[in-house]
Order: sequence, then structure tokens, then C-alpha cells
Amino acid sequence: MNFLRHIITIATLAIAVAAAGVNPMGTKYNMTECEGSLTPYPEIAPDAGAYPDSLVPVFINHVGRHGARYPASAANCLALEKALAKADSCGTITALGKKLRALNLDVISASNGRWGALDSLGMAEQAGIARRMFFNFTDVFSTKGAMVEALSSYSPRAMMSMYSFTHQLDRLDNHITFTTSTGRINSKTMRPFDIDQDYLDFRKNKVWAPAYDEYFAQACPVSAIKRVLGEKYPFADAQQEQDLAITEYYVVAGLSAMSFQPQMDLYFTPDEANALWSCFNLRQYLQRTSSTVSSIPADIAADLVSDLIHSTDAFINGDNPLVVARLRFGHAETLMPLLSLLKIPGCYYLTNYFDTVAQHWCDFYVVPMAANIQFIVFQSRNSGKYYVRVDLNEKPVALRKGDPAVYYPWGELRRYMNNCLPLIMQD
Repeated sequence: MNFLRHIITIATLAIAVAAAGVNPMGTKYNMTECEGSLTPYPEIAPDAGAYPDSLVPVFINHVGRHGARYPASAANCLALEKALAKADSCGTITALGKKLRALNLDVISASNGRWGALDSLGMAEQAGIARRMFFNFTDVFSTKGAMVEALSSYSPRAMMSMYSFTHQLDRLDNHITFTTSTGRINSKTMRPFDIDQDYLDFRKNKVWAPAYDEYFAQACPVSAIKRVLGEKYPFADAQQEQDLAITEYYVVAGLSAMSFQPQMDLYFTPDEANALWSCFNLRQYLQRTSSTVSSIPADIAADLVSDLIHSTDAFINGDNPLVVARLRFGHAETLMPLLSLLKIPGCYYLTNYFDTVAQHWCDFYVVPMAANIQFIVFQSRNSGKYYVRVDLNEKPVALRKGDPAVYYPWGELRRYMNNCLPLIMQD
């Protein structure tokens, strides 16, 4: 009887929650966090790179996303302008809608000829990461004849990120020899999402779509887009309402990355911002990480993981003793699979309940603009043994569950990374 009463109570509570419109899986992230992967790089504490005196940094492997940029393409801005212009001609546009239209036209004007290009903020982000790398790990670059190898994808914003980074290092020490490489020759590691056939089939067949579409239909609010277009705007159907809602979100969320004043709180309530962000976040999670839908999105990073292993081996084994840093510059779509494949805490999450993703996998944590992962190799002053610390966005991460240690013998970390690879690639 008590058990039955307990079940009835739970059922009654669930009905009450649903009737009240409360989402038990809803999030309460702030407006900056709700900019998602479009948010600029976070502030880094001055002592973030500190390490024990018993260790000497000797080598760094770095994989980074390009810095803050103008909108990747004109598509969303033009779609939003088309809707706002129609609302204006129909007489349904609101005062807030007129503000949004003026803002959107300013974005289009500022971005023309620069769509997807790195902006001054993005250059500053890369220079800042380079500067902290140099001063936090000065011993790495003090080797006589030190060489830094850098490569990027063929994307101009990735290329300019590489040059902004290496330019800063060169200003700090012009005795370093730099070699840089860019172009489609680097797509195997930097843009595997362009060339991996299994992944291309995954995208073409929309294996991810059913899970996303179901969530999007239930979670995407249309209140914000109606607030600018007007309640009487002639939407074609409910799908168009939600598509325009996420389009408005994407345009407004991207303002900070192009050095415009952020205006999330002008156009969205906190609940709207969280709900719209969660849709965008889930799409990236399903398309770019390992999930119960498919492991293919993460598996495309296998060649990059293998390259990280072998380049570290080459330094430790003395094959390339003067190459003290290898820098790689790609995209959010480069890092999300990599971090997922390596099961970096906060970047890997498996579930059959996709309404919980927003609580456990957050793109603003995983891949803000200029996001990066660094493998910093240290040598013990006493034993001469090599240890590695893994930093995500310049903050050390602990890979052993329940163990706060962040320094790993290279042999142990190598086995961990090797075991993350598909069996056919393990050595």
C-alpha cells in the first residue's frame, strides 16, 4: 500500500510539473554561457600554468581552435533580414524588431568581405595564449636552436590564428626557428570531417537527426522571435517559427565574437536563452562527439591522436630534440571529436536521454573561440623521467576518475591515449 501511494505521489507530481510548464531538465546558465561555442575565450588566472619545482617543462603539443571571428557565413543574417523585412512590410514588426533589424544590418555591413574571417579579438586571443605559453613554460623555448613546428587547416581564420600565435612567440624570442604549414595537406588531422568517408556518410544519412528533431520540436521556444516579428506575423508553419527562432539566436549569440556589444539579455529571457542554446548545443553534441547514436563523429580524430602520440615519442626518444613545440590550428569541429575520443572530463558523455545533455556536455566549456588542448611534457629534475600534464583551455584536467592528480608518467598517458584509438590503429 505504501509503495502504491509512493507511485501515485510521483505520478501526481509529474503531472503537476508538466501542467506548470516546468522543465526538470532545464538549465540556468548565464547569458555569456548561452552564447555557446560562439563565446570568446575565457579569462585565464595568472597562476594557471604553475607546476612543481621538481619538474622542468621541455616540450608542448598544442591543438587549438581558431580565435573569435565574424559570422561563418551570411546565411543566418540574410534569413533573419528576410523575415524582418517581411514583418516590416506587413506591419507586424515590433519596436524591438526594428532594433534587431538595424543591428542585423550592421552585422551584415561589418561582415561583408569578412565572413568567417578572424577579427582583432581572435588575433588577441591567440597572442594571449602564446604569451602565457612562453612565460609559463619558458624552459621549453630556452633550448639552444629551439624549433617550433606549426600547421593549420586551409581555412583563412585557422591560418591567421597560426600566424597570430607564432608572431607573438617570435616577438618574445626571435632566436626560435619557426616552420609553418597550411593547406589541404593538413586535412587528415585538422579537417577530417571534410574527407572521412564514414563521417560523410553519417552526415549524408542524417543518422543524428531523429534524436535532434524530437528534442528541437519540444524544446525550441518561439516566444522571442514572435516578440520581434509580431504576434500576427504570417509564419508558414510551426517549423518555420522554430527555424527562425534558432536563426535569431545564432545571430545575436555571435555578436561578442565579432567585437560587437553583447545583447543576449535584450532579445531573450534567461529561460529562452537556455532553451535555444540547448538546441544548438545538442546538435553539436550529436554531430561532433561520440554518443549512443554513433561513435563515428569522435573516431575521425584518431589520426590526430596518433600524431600527438608519435610526435611526443619523437621528442622523448631524441628523434627531434630541437623541435620543442608542435602547434596545430583548426576548428571547433576538430576539437570536439578529439576531446570526445580522449574522454576528456566534461567533453565526453554517453546517454540515451538527450534532454540531459545540456547538464553534462556544454559547448561553451568544450569549444569557446580559441579553445585548445595542450600536452605539456615535463622532465623530472631528480630521475630524468618524463611526465605529461593535459590542459584544456589552459586549465589542468584530471583523467583518472576520483583521482585529482594531473601529472602522468608518459608511458601511462601514452597507453591511455593509445587505448582510445580504434583497435586497428593501436600499437
